[in-house]
Amino acid sequence: MFHKNIKLAIAALIGGWAIYQFTQGNIMNGISLLLLAGIFVLFYFKNEFILLAFLQLRKQNFPEAQKWLGYIKTPSTALTQKQEGYYNYLHGIMLSQTNITQAEKFLRKAVKIGLSMDHDLAMAKLQLAGIAMTKRRKREATNLMAEAKKLDKHGMLKEQMTMMKNQMKKI
Repeated sequence: MFHKNIKLAIAALIGGWAIYQFTQGNIMNGISLLLLAGIFVLFYFKNEFILLAFLQLRKQNFPEAQKWLGYIKTPSTALTQKQEGYYNYLHGIMLSQTNITQAEKFLRKAVKIGLSMDHDLAMAKLQLAGIAMTKRRKREATNLMAEAKKLDKHGMLKEQMTMMKNQMKKI
């Protein structure tokens, strides 16, 4: 696992080598090296282990997703701010199956750091509302549900919200 700034340094070195190849007349080598440098720039903005964890999460393979996230030892130095938010978001979703106290901690940290997509933020707040509801904190759950509803512009979480509202009436 490379530090996030090392990835940019490697991309700059490869870019310099590509420019040298262009000056020597090796155009195809220069283009290939620029594509290689582009991969390092891509991995600066989109962490490879988080992408692989999302892929495993789509397959509902939680142990494998947890394994990929385990490769990130120090998220604060290895990830950008948004990536760290998604790191905590993924941990929170996976821990919500087993340990809701730990899941709440990770989800709150993900909301605090920030997520780049509104529907991901809405999902995190909906998960937090569910956790608050299981801990009998109805007012907090209601506030989180309202925030999640504002963020869910496309109505993707509408069904889950109505189920949660029906369960909240029983409390």
